[in-house]
Amino acid sequence: MADPIKWKSKIVLAKIESTYGTDPTPTGEANAMLMTDVELRPMEGQDVSRNLEHPWLGAQESIPAGLYCTLTGSIELQGSGTAGVAPAYGPLLRACGAAETIVADTSVTYNPVSDDHESVALYFQIGPTLHKLLGCRGTATQTLNAQGIPVLRYTLMGLFTTPADGTRPTPDYSAFQIPKIATKANTPTFTLGGQALVLSQFSFNLGNDVQQRLLVGREEMLIVDKAESIEARVEAVPLATYNPFAISQARTRQALVLVHGTQAGNTVTLNAPTCVLGRLPSYQQSQNILEWPLPITPLPDEGDDQWSLIFT
Repeated sequence: MADPIKWKSKIVLAKIESTYGTDPTPTGEANAMLMTDVELRPMEGQDVSRNLEHPWLGAQESIPAGLYCTLTGSIELQGSGTAGVAPAYGPLLRACGAAETIVADTSVTYNPVSDDHESVALYFQIGPTLHKLLGCRGTATQTLNAQGIPVLRYTLMGLFTTPADGTRPTPDYSAFQIPKIATKANTPTFTLGGQALVLSQFSFNLGNDVQQRLLVGREEMLIVDKAESIEARVEAVPLATYNPFAISQARTRQALVLVHGTQAGNTVTLNAPTCVLGRLPSYQQSQNILEWPLPITPLPDEGDDQWSLIFT
């Protein structure tokens, strides 16, 4: 009898596809992803009943249809350690409808694009069982909470292929840096409309609408729309300092800047230059201190400029 398969034997590889749905053959040495809270849904889809007319009672056979796979998991938000070198998880950002721009020795910038979305091939291996998810596209949420590790949580959908036993790769995680906890020292900047605010919790959702387009003549994961959203929980201040009620009513555009990290190669900056505030839904408190949960919408100005994530 074979040995049981250990749950902690998971390996995830990711590599950008040159041609959609064509396996670029990622390797453990070059394409390993260091992730947390990984979940694979290996055979999503529908069950199409045959609805046969029998002269007896009994269950109906159904046929699996519309098959695809979904992988979710988080990656710690950190740079590559070298300015101008993309983070190891850059392919996942690119598969979420973002373009990558590299300025040598200086910066790597990701920003949204409406067309020509790239795709990524994912290998998910647990024990000897290898799942190949081709043509993956998805969405992501950046989370940064005080005294926690900032992360990017991905949801990626790919074409179904029948899993098979395969040789286990040796993953190389050396490109992933040790993350910094979100603190006053490590996260030096959070401003909204130029006003510095004390930040407790923050989330930025790319809001990509990913559809499984499984037709005769086309099988593809498509990003068909997107609606980014931000939620920031901050310490309340006097309205003379910052008035979210008046700003929300006036629809005044607000620039949002969040900087995490202080060292070259490990600094990540989120810019959202044209945000609007939603209605303040409630007052909240933490440790008996009043906090505002601010709903924020990054809006495009000239198109595909509603946010940028810059690694310097």
